[in-house]
Amino acid sequence: MEDKKANIIAASLVLALIIFIIIARVTLKLSKAFFLIVGADIAVVLAVFACVIIRRRYHKRRLLLESKFVTEGRELRIEYSFLRKVAGVPIKFRSKELEEATDNFQALLGHGSSASVFKGILSDGTSVAVKRINGEEHGEKEFRSEVAAIASAQHVNLVRLLGYCVVPGGPRYLVYEFIQNGSLDHWIFPTSRRSEGHYSGGCLSWDLRYRVAIDVAKALSYLHNDCRSRVLHLDVKPENILLDENYRAVVSDFGLSKLMSRDQSRCITTIRGTRGYLAPEWILEQGVSEKCDIYSYGMVLLELTGGRRNVSLIEHGNDKSKNKWQYFPKIVNEKMKEGKLMEIVDQRLTDEGGIDETQVRRLVDVAFWCIQERARLRPSMARVVEMLEGRVAVDDPPDTQMVIVDWLSIDQDDDAGGDIGRRRLAALASDLGRNLATDSAPCSLTMSVLSGR
Repeated sequence: MEDKKANIIAASLVLALIIFIIIARVTLKLSKAFFLIVGADIAVVLAVFACVIIRRRYHKRRLLLESKFVTEGRELRIEYSFLRKVAGVPIKFRSKELEEATDNFQALLGHGSSASVFKGILSDGTSVAVKRINGEEHGEKEFRSEVAAIASAQHVNLVRLLGYCVVPGGPRYLVYEFIQNGSLDHWIFPTSRRSEGHYSGGCLSWDLRYRVAIDVAKALSYLHNDCRSRVLHLDVKPENILLDENYRAVVSDFGLSKLMSRDQSRCITTIRGTRGYLAPEWILEQGVSEKCDIYSYGMVLLELTGGRRNVSLIEHGNDKSKNKWQYFPKIVNEKMKEGKLMEIVDQRLTDEGGIDETQVRRLVDVAFWCIQERARLRPSMARVVEMLEGRVAVDDPPDTQMVIVDWLSIDQDDDAGGDIGRRRLAALASDLGRNLATDSAPCSLTMSVLSGR
């Protein structure tokens, strides 16, 4: 555009000089003044032509250099992007790229309290899951936690973070690899929602369930022991365990995760987990450690075995006073004492047959070791992997009082009369605090409310 404008100005100037020469010839005839004007005009015209030629050559050279730099820059970006992918380093996406990949965020896979997940396809054909994190304070905290926890983690049973996007003053995005078969809850709970995220779900066979248990144990063992900083997931549950095309487990959703240095034994954080998976010491505000993940994992093992939620509310019509919380681990414990362990296995699996009772016993024993109320009694995840793979014997787990089961009715008491719930909460906190006193510092009796699923 600038070159075109310069050419127009040059042409106009030459034309004006020619007109000026014609006017001078008519008015001055062939006088000395006329020849002086003609000479000056010719010099100016030649100077204009010289400037045009020099500018054109300069412009041609500039275009050549720009083309060369663009080509080299594109090659460098491609090479840089390739090296980042090989190294597993997340890349930065533009918001427009994610809008095009997700068709303006149309295909919803799932959503939580502060984030939604959409399916998308990148320009190179890669299928991805784009997590959009909303909210100011909580969204920023979740975004930083997730990136810090998963960015440098490389494990076959951990979801891979491909990239991220930060919109100033807007939502934040995390781009993950797309996992074909959705979350584990669609495959073990009969009443799990099938429509959300377009996952058909089904009933996972016993062999696949046992393999899922080992896969998740390996992923958590890696986070706890093999990362440069110890990573606490703090939200282990079936909804955060994905199944790939071969039904191998992939642990996802690190929005609540915490990083700990090797010399830290525990750290303090607010209670933000899910009912039924929170370790007692976390509820009592004694801080969190890798033992909290182990507790949650034990609960998931029982859900894998029974095909039902660990915590469920039995409703009796509109009369809330008759509603009752049912705690599956307590039922399993009673059946074990009665020698009727196979009665707690998912009915759909027992109808099909072919279940290894030895594996069931091993899985349940490991689960009860993991959900011990005293954190120091819980095995490490590396030890759990050895137990499940049969490399070490699994001793009978100590009997647990399961005091935590009595906490489940507190919300109901709060509906009927807040003072009753608070008195029971203080009494139970004191009781459980005495049981855990040998494991950690004295607990706080000012509790946060248990969050729902």
